[in-house]
Amino acid sequence: MTVAARSDKGVMGMRCPNLFIARFRFKNSGGGAFLCLLALMSAMNMSCVIRAQNVQSTQSNSGDDYTLKLNSDIVMLSATVLDRHNALVSGLSKDNFQIYEDGVLQQIKYFSHEDIPVTVGIVVDNSGSMQPKRADVIASALAFARSSNPLDQIFVVNFNDTVSLGLPANIAFTDQPDVLQKALSQIRTIGQTALYDGMAAALDHLRLGNRDKKVLILLSDGGDDASKRSLAQVIGMAKQSSAIIYVIGIFDEQDADRNPAVLRRFARETGGEAFFPESSKEITSICEEIARDIRTQYSLAYVPTIAKLDGSYRVLDIRASAPGHGHLSVRTRAGFTVPSTPGAGNQNGRP
Repeated sequence: MTVAARSDKGVMGMRCPNLFIARFRFKNSGGGAFLCLLALMSAMNMSCVIRAQNVQSTQSNSGDDYTLKLNSDIVMLSATVLDRHNALVSGLSKDNFQIYEDGVLQQIKYFSHEDIPVTVGIVVDNSGSMQPKRADVIASALAFARSSNPLDQIFVVNFNDTVSLGLPANIAFTDQPDVLQKALSQIRTIGQTALYDGMAAALDHLRLGNRDKKVLILLSDGGDDASKRSLAQVIGMAKQSSAIIYVIGIFDEQDADRNPAVLRRFARETGGEAFFPESSKEITSICEEIARDIRTQYSLAYVPTIAKLDGSYRVLDIRASAPGHGHLSVRTRAGFTVPSTPGAGNQNGRP
C-alpha cells in the first residue's frame, strides 16, 4: 500500500494538518478502504479533523492496483475525563464514551488511551507588567518540560509590543532544558501587550511540528493593547486547528490590564483549561499538572452523520460513564469549523 497525503500546503507525509486529503493505493484489494484508513490513523495517533474524498475505486493499467478515494470527515478528538473530585480518570474503554455532534449521537470508529508525544508551544507575555513574575514563569516552563514525554517537540513564542520565536532561527523545536531556558530568558519584560498576535504566531508554528497532538500553553494576564489581529480572528484560527490551549492567568487584582474572560475562552473553545494561581509560586505545580493532563488524555474518532462541507460550526459534547466511578465530566474542544467546499454555501442553515 502506498499513501500520499496532501493539504493546501502540499505533501504532508506523516504530519496531521487540519485539512488532510488521502489517496490510498492497494495491491490486489477490492475493498476495506475505510478500515485501512482507520488502521493508518491508529498508527499515526492523529488528533484533528480530516477530510478525504468519496469511496471510489479505479483499476490501473497493470490490472492489480486499485486507487481508492474516500469521502468522509474523520473527526479526531482528545478528551480529559475527571471524577467528582476533579481527579483524572484512566482505564476507560470505548464503550464508556458517547459523542454528540450538534446533539446527534455519533458512532465511535477509533479509540486509544496512551501517552503519545506532542508538539507544544509555550507562549509567554513579556510586557512590562510581567517583570515581577519572570523568574517563576521560566522555572515553571522548565518544570513542564521535565514532566513531559521525552519525545515532545517544544518551542517558545515571546510577545510584548512585538512577537518573536524564542529558539534560534535554525532550531524549530527542542527538548533540551538549557536551550529552552535561553529561549525564555532572552527577551526583556517591557512595553505593551500583543497577545492576539502572539497566539496567531504560535498557532502558525504548531503546523510545522510532526507530532500528532498539538498543545499551546499561554502565560499572560489576558490583556491586549498592541495586536494587529483581533480576538475573533485568533479564536477562528484556534477553532480551525487541532490545538488544545491551556492558559495560566498571571495578574494581581490591581492589574488594570487583566482579562480572565479572554483566557477562559481560549481554553473553553479548544478543550484546554484555564488556571488562575493566587501566587506565582503555584505556577510550577500547574505546569506539572498540565503535563499530566496531556499524557493521560483519551483519543477518539468518528465520522459525522452530517457530511456536508459547508464551512459551518459543529458543537461537540462527549459524555463518559462507568460503574463505580460516579459522575464523570469530560473536557474536550467545544466544537470545530467544517472545511468548506467551494460553492457549497451554508447548506445546513447555520449562521
